[in-house]
Amino acid sequence: MGEHAAVDRVDEPVTVSTMVEDLRGLGVEAGDTLLVHSSLSALGWVCGDAQAVVDALREAVTERGTLVVPTHTGQYTDPDVWSNPPVPDEWIETIRDERPPFRPESTPSRAVGAIPECFRAYPDAVRSRHPTFSFAAWGADAEAIVEDHQYDYGLGERSPLARVYERDGAVLMLGTSYDTNTSLHLAEYRAEFPKNTVSNDAPVVEDGEVVRVEYDDVATDTADFEDVGAAFEAERGDAVERGSVGDADARLVDQPALVDFAVEWFETNR
Repeated sequence: MGEHAAVDRVDEPVTVSTMVEDLRGLGVEAGDTLLVHSSLSALGWVCGDAQAVVDALREAVTERGTLVVPTHTGQYTDPDVWSNPPVPDEWIETIRDERPPFRPESTPSRAVGAIPECFRAYPDAVRSRHPTFSFAAWGADAEAIVEDHQYDYGLGERSPLARVYERDGAVLMLGTSYDTNTSLHLAEYRAEFPKNTVSNDAPVVEDGEVVRVEYDDVATDTADFEDVGAAFEAERGDAVERGSVGDADARLVDQPALVDFAVEWFETNR
């Protein structure tokens, strides 16, 4: 969506203060643990762009709460399976050998949107170490949520997703839907159904030295995430608050309720 269209969609600029008011109306409270999935373009014309959204989120949960965002880095996945776009076979070893190491403090996120990329660059944000599935956090429990992010099974029990679950956190979807809801991956890991394991390796920095780490993961699949979300809202509407933030459709979802429901759904339907 172009900027002209963004201006036409709203009657007045979307600002930090109006977004805080909208978030409060949705049910976001000071002290919450909030995992945020977001689309900047869905909000309409935002005065201050992604920075204003980050500031509004911080103001809404306050320093007593904790914000968490995905800062994933698909550039460190296995280039042999890239499809959008694929790369020539003769490039693959060069990519593996020559890409610089993942550095939590500086490596850009990829394909998660402008808001997480802005968020992770704030000087008081912290980011987990996983070279593919990192998360950034800010607030009271930020360090505890991102520390010791296990390389193996990076969206599982020793991931920030599980730490949000332990804190009875919520998922805020700003102009996004369940197809990008990473908490459903935690449910995939927990559910008992036939799974495939995939392996990857990536360069990271440990104790000041560049090393290559190898790690295993579950072959995840988002194709049915929208179906899970629809079934969850039909059965557990009490666990979802819907409203608007700016011009974006927004949902505030009880994360443990969603994960527990999705575990049973996957075991029945996969």
